[in-house]
Amino acid sequence: MVDEETPSMEGHGEMKMKKGEDHEAEDTGHESHKHSHAEHHRMMMEDFKKRFIVSVILTVPILILSPLIQRFLGFELTFPGDHYVLFGLSSVVYFYGGWPFLTGMRDELKKKLPGMMTLIALAITVAFFYSVAVTFGLPGKTFYWELATLIDIMLLGHYIEMRSVLGASRALEELIKLMPTEAHLVTPEGIKDVPVSELKKGDIVLVKPGEKIPSDGIIIEGETSVNEAMLTGESKPVYKKPGDEVIGGSINLEGAIKVRIEKTGKDTYLMQVVELVRQAQETRSRTQDLANRAAFYLTLIAITAGTITLGTWLYLGKPFVFALERMVTVMVITCPHALGLAVPLVVSVSTSISAKKGVLIRNREAFERAKDVQVVVFDKTGTLTEGKFEVTDIMTLDELGEEEILKYAAALESHSNHPIAQGIVEKAKELGLEVYEVAESKVLPGKGVQGVINGKEVLVVSPGFLKENGLWMEDERVNKVLEQGKTVVFLVIDGKLVGALALADKIRPESREAIEKLHEMGIKAYMLTGDNAKVAKWVAEELGLDGFFAEVLPHQKSEKIKELQEQGYTVAMVGDGINDAPALIQADVGIAIGAGTDVAIESADIILVKNDPRDVITAIHLARATYKKMVQNLAWATGYNTFAIPLAAGVLYNYGVLLSPAVGALLMSLSTVIVAINAKFLKV
Repeated sequence: MVDEETPSMEGHGEMKMKKGEDHEAEDTGHESHKHSHAEHHRMMMEDFKKRFIVSVILTVPILILSPLIQRFLGFELTFPGDHYVLFGLSSVVYFYGGWPFLTGMRDELKKKLPGMMTLIALAITVAFFYSVAVTFGLPGKTFYWELATLIDIMLLGHYIEMRSVLGASRALEELIKLMPTEAHLVTPEGIKDVPVSELKKGDIVLVKPGEKIPSDGIIIEGETSVNEAMLTGESKPVYKKPGDEVIGGSINLEGAIKVRIEKTGKDTYLMQVVELVRQAQETRSRTQDLANRAAFYLTLIAITAGTITLGTWLYLGKPFVFALERMVTVMVITCPHALGLAVPLVVSVSTSISAKKGVLIRNREAFERAKDVQVVVFDKTGTLTEGKFEVTDIMTLDELGEEEILKYAAALESHSNHPIAQGIVEKAKELGLEVYEVAESKVLPGKGVQGVINGKEVLVVSPGFLKENGLWMEDERVNKVLEQGKTVVFLVIDGKLVGALALADKIRPESREAIEKLHEMGIKAYMLTGDNAKVAKWVAEELGLDGFFAEVLPHQKSEKIKELQEQGYTVAMVGDGINDAPALIQADVGIAIGAGTDVAIESADIILVKNDPRDVITAIHLARATYKKMVQNLAWATGYNTFAIPLAAGVLYNYGVLLSPAVGALLMSLSTVIVAINAKFLKV
């Protein structure tokens, strides 16, 4: 038997709050959190199971010795002092089986927040002490078998509930299991197998095909594809080469690689995700506060309804035993047990689902607000676009064709690291063109590049160079792309202008789909950028945005969000979490996109692991689905009382329908199970 300090089942919202408050004083190490969360629930579940088994074993002789059960089954078993044996067995069931409810009532009354534990404790206490009084001389009928079966059903209901809570919390354990236990450490003496916990920053490890990467690091040797699906939600294997980051827990699919460890322990991506999921699951939300208030009022209603029921039946001339049984049944059936579980279970399930989809929730209140978002404002560079130059237009200004223009330009730019040069080379690769050999080349600082190809002098230069050298010529197509704010370079061969290439920041293919889906959901999409108005206008038109803010300095971004909020919109801001920090904080919902292995972005409410704007849709859908489930659970948990209370009070007594306290407990437990199952069906 556990002592009086055993944590009582006083409603999960309340427990989560306590743990959340205690968290700051606790060690922030992963093991202590794992223990305080999963182990806490497991210990409680085992405690309820043990109490249930003992109580059920004792209930069997209580039922056999109960006169009503004997009459019902048609047998008789009496002996001297049998009612004292009945009292003794029932006392053990009351004090041992009922202990969590009695301590729960004490805790609730200390806080002046009577709830479900108060109701259960009052019901079993009234039944027990009245029965004891009858045993020792008061005229009346004992409630021992009703008391025992009531406690059995309540314990079973709590055990089932704890299993549901533990199932929802198990996602954290599943994440932790992703980490391997051993690593192949590269040492001067050769390869040595060591526990992952012993790895330090700077260590080199060998990862063979099919093995998990032991910790976050950078590939220094070898190429492979990595499966990061369980970590980031990215279904396709990701190609990795030397210099690329890899995440601990992801699976190396193809070649053997050597990885330099960069992060260990709680600093790794996986442990940061585990911590975020844990915090989000334990955070109280506005909906939880609503549920707790409803549970408080429901408790007051139950006590009032129970008292009125007792008085009414006594007034109608019924025996005290009958009236008392009605009162106990009313108090049991009205227990706001399902109400205490309605929100926390949905929160736990939704947090687990979101983590698997690469959507990490840091702020539950903001996540709940996401269901009401009317405008999503995207940062441009790195969010809607890739932050890389892409060739959008090739214009022939002489007899040379488009492919030839690209082959000459790409050949000349192939030795440059300039973003424009890389964009031109990438386009040639994309089209599968074989570029020409360059005999000699040199950079013209601030103007372009010059070289010899096929014995001809070739230049790729800026508009300024053309004007300085009298080579500029008016062309409608060139003027149009310049008006769009695109960067234009020109190809000159042997002093003759033969073609032009326009480049722009590459729009992510996913961005178009994201904007289309937002519009389908009735949500407006805006863009915020420090780029000039021409570029912003072009991107906005390409994506079909509802509006944009251009030439905005980082410190002005939050002001633009405020402008939209002042127009009455609920606004979500999507950015990279660095220079967008003030805007992310100002927005009703701040979403950091493409966090990769850096999930500790303090200014964001929601973090999207992948650099994919479509995950904004996933986050909003999940917020809406989560809220819908919460409302369904709250409606059921409170709504069923509208027919349960009158039924328990005995309104159908004249029709032969009368519920015992045990049947009332069964109905109450059933409502809890329905709420738990409904939460499990949450999907996006």
